[in-house]
Amino acid sequence: MKTKTSTAPSPEPSGCPSASTLAAVVAAAVSLTACGAGGEGESGDSAPLPTTPGSGLEAAYTPLYAEGTGIIEPIQYTEPDGTLVTFMGARPTERHARERGEAWDAPDQGPGRYFTFPTFYFQNRTFGLEIRDHVPAGRQRIEVYLHVNDGTFRGTTFSLFRNINNPNVRDFGWSLNYGFNNPTEGNQPICHAGDSNCMMSFTSNWRTSPHSPLKIGDKIELAPAPRLITPVIDGGGERYYSFEQLYVVGRGMRPWYGIVPNLDSEPLPDETLLGGQASVSYNYSEEPHRVFQQMANNIGITNTKRFVQGRRLFHTSFADGTHSEHPTTNPVFTEHKAQLGPRYNQARCIDCHTANGRGAAPAAGARLATLSVLTGASGSNGTVRPDPTYGWNVQQQATSSSAANYGVSVASYSRTVRTLAGGETVELLKPVYAFNGPVPSLFSVRQAPQVIGLGLLEAVAEPTILALADPDDQNGDGVRGVPHWVNNPETGQVHLGRFGWKATKVSLRHQAGDALVKDMSITSPVFPSRSCQQGAPDCHTAPGATAVSEVELQRLSDYLSLIGVPAQRSLRSGYPEGIRVSPEHDVNPQQIARGSTLFAQAQCTSCHTPQMVTGNTHPFAELRNQTIRPYTDLLLHDMGAELADTLTEGQASPRLWRTSPLWGIGSLKFVQGGAQNVRYLHDGRARTLTEAIGWHGGEASASRTRFEALSKADRDALLTFLESL
Repeated sequence: MKTKTSTAPSPEPSGCPSASTLAAVVAAAVSLTACGAGGEGESGDSAPLPTTPGSGLEAAYTPLYAEGTGIIEPIQYTEPDGTLVTFMGARPTERHARERGEAWDAPDQGPGRYFTFPTFYFQNRTFGLEIRDHVPAGRQRIEVYLHVNDGTFRGTTFSLFRNINNPNVRDFGWSLNYGFNNPTEGNQPICHAGDSNCMMSFTSNWRTSPHSPLKIGDKIELAPAPRLITPVIDGGGERYYSFEQLYVVGRGMRPWYGIVPNLDSEPLPDETLLGGQASVSYNYSEEPHRVFQQMANNIGITNTKRFVQGRRLFHTSFADGTHSEHPTTNPVFTEHKAQLGPRYNQARCIDCHTANGRGAAPAAGARLATLSVLTGASGSNGTVRPDPTYGWNVQQQATSSSAANYGVSVASYSRTVRTLAGGETVELLKPVYAFNGPVPSLFSVRQAPQVIGLGLLEAVAEPTILALADPDDQNGDGVRGVPHWVNNPETGQVHLGRFGWKATKVSLRHQAGDALVKDMSITSPVFPSRSCQQGAPDCHTAPGATAVSEVELQRLSDYLSLIGVPAQRSLRSGYPEGIRVSPEHDVNPQQIARGSTLFAQAQCTSCHTPQMVTGNTHPFAELRNQTIRPYTDLLLHDMGAELADTLTEGQASPRLWRTSPLWGIGSLKFVQGGAQNVRYLHDGRARTLTEAIGWHGGEASASRTRFEALSKADRDALLTFLESL
């Protein structure tokens, strides 16, 4: 078939309201169903906009989580006598937190193995600690109970209180090494799932010499190390290390960073906790490429099991059931063999979300199989219907070698040069796409986004987001913002859209189900038929079991909810004298602080909201009442003609895009395997942050102009601030 090329032109499809002002979008929706928001068989899952023109806020929506929603498991509570009870989840890993791939005083030889996921990590190897802190109740005693999620541990060790008084202690070493003895097993360290008898206790602070009485605020490093009973029930490994966590007496678990001496544990200041208490601690094993894959720091015990079970599915091939890591050693997930649809983009979720980061950088001429190419066709009354060939998404690969070639690639780029203050020039590239199949009349190319902190965004209460909306620009700053009201595909209820480049998904469950069916032709309770990808009007009533069951879909959603956010790397760490500082920690706090001020002065924070507090209704206690710093308002904004494509989704016309979170953006160069592999914006056109800013138009034009007018030194400071996030 002859290759066809097409750009994504700026004009919007006929029949759709102009988005030159967001108020126009709101008003237009009063008299018609928004583009693509129509009935069965039409694009998206979005609901009509509110019926009060201009406000954009009065929709009769249903909160994603109702008041009074119970928590799945507690992570901390205080008993009537003042005893503080904290639950700490733990998973297996291979080595210690401060071990690099070489001795501390040796040249760089490679990363450590602290952030890794050993073979068989997803079964029989998660556990947790119940910490009963009596110090707030006026007693000199802390008890720690071991809880095993599955099976039996034997010989589990427990190290506490990092021995900073010994000058020879560097990467690890503790003052107190103990275990969990079970009185019902003859005081042997044998601990069974469901048995709460394995316990140890201490009555003084071992960080001091001599020991001192325990007091509120004392720091206690916790380093449990599990050993499974032999013979191991599943044939996997027996001995593991685990996460090294910081417990603060009278307060609970805290994300930490390393200070003098020898990277001693210290609670991170609140202003660095981009994900609140769910933030991931600083990492000193030189594994920044794995930083997006870690659990929330405050995760509970059984939720750790949910996390690893969902992670397994995220890494499983729906073609052969193998795991992406250690495929010949990890057991095959046989339930998901041969489930890949006849057409697909990738066989695993992780194949598009590189190390939980973004899709692979598009290269000219290469098939864009780690990106999505959403498609549609103009319907009646301004609606969008599925493309007659592709449905809602181009599935570029096929299981049959005789299937039609639907590959999409970048044929060329159109180039624009922008000149900044001081004469620096920036070349902006806009891709021109080639379709091996028919060129769809409407399409939008999307790169896979990073998947950190999604549960925290899901936990933000609707009123918090709606308070940021200003569809009529009542404050006169030129920045508006409207919520995207979306129909839940399973219930039909109207919710606030949060996920996706245009906020078209109401929940992580919705997002996961949509990606499964569109990118892999995998059915789930959200979209139980492959015909949903083709826009079939009755696809939600498909009979029979789905490829991904309700249990597995929940596990996948739970995993996405509980991924932590790396803390902001804005502090200098206390490396020993003469020791090479890891690249991710070689930061300039003063320049970062200056850049933060300039970011606000350029009014970038009008859309990239620096801080919000999550609500108290999410089922995961880990995500409740957290002060987070995502740098997004989760609203739709007009980003101008140059970023527009041709596809409307729900109320989001081609010029409207959800403000992307900025947390983690500075870690992308590590996660993606180098800055040359990082791409920004919805279609990955921007190769640098400066290019990404240069594409900002519409409501962001004034902020872009302010950035471009800064001196070179100030622009560098602002970019350094972004790199710290």
